[in-house]
Amino acid sequence: MILTVTMNPAYDMTYRVERFERGREHRVLSVEQRIGGKGINVSRVLNQLGKYSRATGFADHMFSATAELELPVDFVHALPWIRRTVVISESGDGTATSLWEPGARLNEPYAVDQLKVRVSGMLNDSGGMVVSGSLPGGVADGVPAELARTALAAGVPTICDVDGRALELAAEVPGVVLMPNRDELERLTGASAGTAQEVVAAVRPLIERGVRAVVATRGAQGMVAVTASGAWSAVSPEPMAGNPTGAGDAAAAAVIAALAAAPEPDWAALVADAVATSAAAVVIPVAGEIDRALRERLAPDVVVTEVEVVSGGTAS
Repeated sequence: MILTVTMNPAYDMTYRVERFERGREHRVLSVEQRIGGKGINVSRVLNQLGKYSRATGFADHMFSATAELELPVDFVHALPWIRRTVVISESGDGTATSLWEPGARLNEPYAVDQLKVRVSGMLNDSGGMVVSGSLPGGVADGVPAELARTALAAGVPTICDVDGRALELAAEVPGVVLMPNRDELERLTGASAGTAQEVVAAVRPLIERGVRAVVATRGAQGMVAVTASGAWSAVSPEPMAGNPTGAGDAAAAAVIAALAAAPEPDWAALVADAVATSAAAVVIPVAGEIDRALRERLAPDVVVTEVEVVSGGTAS
């Protein structure tokens, strides 16, 4: 089993319109609502990849009951209500505009402790764990790092896909895998991360301090994976238009699936598969799903380049 942790879930709303223009009325062609949140999206993609996944985190009773109809879940009921995320998807060229509501504050004083106990109890049956997404009010920034330490101490490979102070604290956990996008990585390291070489240079101090790997997601520029043994850049063989909202979650699913399958994965193959899986998510209007046929078609043609690191920590 692969465990995912979503502490700030959402109802994902997708409005499809012909073309979106500011300041004008729009006739909505279709509306779709589903349960969401980054970890839940990861679980959905894992199931599509043939991997059993269970989702946990915080929710209310209604959200949890709805989630149980689709996925194996075990939420702590500690939120008074669940936020919504709205994606306006244009049918013409697939352009997506997103609106994110803030999350509610925990209404149970011991909810964080309950979650820690719940996660600990599931680690014996887990081959990997992903902690991802924002934190609701009442959850300290250090909670993702605490969960990661617990999982890694139990021998469970762990990804933290978080931001801000939570990412800074997660980066202090030896053995953790981080999956920041460009903006998150630049805020974390204080260094430019525009090119693959700059990503490697920015990430190297994190690796030297004990982070197992950083898989930096870079949108249309693909991904860069950096470990103590090397660095690899991977780019999709063709550009994809559509909704990029769940692309990072799809990539996280591919990465944790590989880590759960092999103690020492082939990182070049891993990042290639993550790029193909991410691209296969972009073409789907809703987050948490992939076009499996497209993933299989793209994977062999993903361009992977080894990024060499020379003395002094500079990449070339």
